[in-house]
Amino acid sequence: MSAARVLIADDQEMVRAGFRMLLESQPGIDVVGEAGDGEEAVALTRRLRPDVVLMDVRMPVLDGIAATERLGADLSVHARVLVLTTFDLDEYVYGALRAGASGFLLKDAPPEQLIAGIHTVAAGEALLAPSITQRVIQAFVSMPSRPEPSADLAGLTAREREVLGLLARGLSNAEIASRLVITETTTKTHVARVLAKLGLRDRVHAVIYAYEAGLVVPGDVRA
Repeated sequence: MSAARVLIADDQEMVRAGFRMLLESQPGIDVVGEAGDGEEAVALTRRLRPDVVLMDVRMPVLDGIAATERLGADLSVHARVLVLTTFDLDEYVYGALRAGASGFLLKDAPPEQLIAGIHTVAAGEALLAPSITQRVIQAFVSMPSRPEPSADLAGLTAREREVLGLLARGLSNAEIASRLVITETTTKTHVARVLAKLGLRDRVHAVIYAYEAGLVVPGDVRA
């Protein structure tokens, strides 16, 4: 298994040095570069082709959210963004995820959580603490109005729409399988098809999509 190639983007040199020291001591992780602002992060990601970009939110020239959005819009870029910040604020969480980030962690997270997070995101999975997921969901529930359901939903089968709705309520694959009385393997297949048909990176973005499309309404949120 090849090492996860990581680019560190943070405007503080000492922070970058600390992350580099930690990550380079770990097997399976290769730090390929550092960026001091969002503009540089975008340029280096395009040139160095990392698997994961550790992206700070507050940076000069171009902030981390805008940089993430640029990378997400660039079809030639396959790097996944793991946002790191000292600010545990909903606006940053939603902004980062909406821009295309695959994960969100606080900078004071334990080292083992950061390392595990890098491997998780590099493997194509989404990384989001349950408490943060719940806040994102609650933010959508409290919105006074929602967009009309997206025409893209018409491409889903009835079962796939059902699976997407349960995903948006925060259920795991095992819980969805139990609810629909199907196997977990079948559930994973349905989830994969939903993501492919809607052009979504992972299940976190499926949650966002479901709320923006109006598929899930207040009262459907899991307690």
